[in-house]
Amino acid sequence: MSFFSSRSLPGLRTALPAAIGLMLALSAPASADDSFTPAQRKEIVAIVRDALKTDPSILSDAITALRAGAEAQEQTRTRDALLAHRAALTTPAPTDAILGAPDARTTVVEFYDPRCPYCRKVLPDLDRLVHDDPNVRILEKVIPVLGPASVLTAQAIAAAALQGGHDAYFRMQRAVMTDTTKPDTARIRLLAKQAGLDADRLVSDMAGPAVAATLRANAELAEAIHLEGTPTFVFDARYVIPGAVDYDGLKAAIDKTRHN
Repeated sequence: MSFFSSRSLPGLRTALPAAIGLMLALSAPASADDSFTPAQRKEIVAIVRDALKTDPSILSDAITALRAGAEAQEQTRTRDALLAHRAALTTPAPTDAILGAPDARTTVVEFYDPRCPYCRKVLPDLDRLVHDDPNVRILEKVIPVLGPASVLTAQAIAAAALQGGHDAYFRMQRAVMTDTTKPDTARIRLLAKQAGLDADRLVSDMAGPAVAATLRANAELAEAIHLEGTPTFVFDARYVIPGAVDYDGLKAAIDKTRHN
């Protein structure tokens, strides 16, 4: 018994994303609870393949539809994750450094790696952003994802906050993120001294439980919202920009957040 025919191509075009998935499933070895007989499986696969040969353009339509479906699922997953973690993305944690006015009404969270070149490039744009818009605050969450050098510099930034709060945090952040020398402990000591910090205490704190807890909390939140790279910006726990963005892009995202 036939389930399709060559005359059913318009309908098959509409249902092709599902049909391709079905074809792939049917191409696999039959399982014990398969609802199709071997003959039916063979016939369905043959008909779908014939449809693709008859009108190859329907394959591109199917790919487009599959991509749209995947993007919609990703958007839903992101929206649900932001909603579930709204408090953590809009309320500063004790270990967050805040760029801009602490009581600003728009909250942007930046997840960044100190060794990430795009994170480094955006530093002046972030300074400009909070200077131009007093109603924006940026919560900085450092996450080392690029290897041992990232871990070392992230530890140094988090440790700086323990001895000097936000001011020390940003002094150390600027020191390590504008430095072109590959970091090691000796280099971190030198940068800390140049930033006016107690280098001995900083190195000791880098290996301490407080810094470990900060980096762990940042990483767990990043994982919870399905972060895929740095920098990633989250706007009022409603909108996400993954990857590099310039000043105009940040401004546009803030405007979108405020008017939607």
